[in-house]
This record gives sequence, structure tokens and C-alpha cells, in this order.
Amino acid sequence: MTIFTKIIKGEIPCYKIAEDESYFAFLDIRPLHPGHTLVVPKKEVDYIFDIEDEELKGMVLFAKKIAIAIKKAVPCERIGMTVIGLEVPHAHIHLSPINSVYDLDFRNAKQLSAEEMQHIAEKIKSFL
Repeated sequence: MTIFTKIIKGEIPCYKIAEDESYFAFLDIRPLHPGHTLVVPKKEVDYIFDIEDEELKGMVLFAKKIAIAIKKAVPCERIGMTVIGLEVPHAHIHLSPINSVYDLDFRNAKQLSAEEMQHIAEKIKSFL
């Protein structure tokens, strides 16, 4: 069982943004920028391109809704979307507020306080 499955099942706390029957979105605990959100399928699949076509389509459409809410909640030029797939063996999409391509440098991840994380989660959810 992956750490993301444990988060989805409520065994590990998170700053949940949204979920439906197939997908789950929550704030990254080491964000590139406030609002950095992970979108994962509830079904454990390691590699994103192993996800069945309809499920992958649904995941991207779910991510789109979350990205629109992040953009309304966090001042930025765009919401960057990346798929790395090496750090956790559970497919996931990173959605991060950006103003330049350099804002997606994962070496610059930050640590935010619990209060900051809760505030940004609530702000994003208010736009869903």
C-alpha cells in the first residue's frame, strides 16, 4: 500500500482539496509554492501511462477543475502541471502556481506551517 493510498483512506492526515469516486486531490507537504496540489487516482497504479485511457482522461479533467480553483485562490500567471513519477510509486499529477518555467524546480520545495497549509486549502476549496 502506498503512502497516497494511506492518505486517501484517512490513515495519514492531509490537507484535502477534493475527491470523487475515482480521484483525490490534496496539498503537497513540500510545496514548490503555496497551493501546490497533488492529484492522484484512488486506484493504485505506479506509472501514469499504465492508467487506462478513460481513467487517465478522467484524472486530467478532475485536475483541470482543481487547477481552475487554485488559479482563483493563488495569484499567479498559470498553473503548471508536471508528472515526475519517481518519488512515490502511485501515479500523480503536480499542480503548482507559477509565473515562470523556473518555478517548477523541485529543488526549491518549501516547508509551510500547518496554519498556512490549512488557510490555502480552505481558500482553494472555496472556489470549487
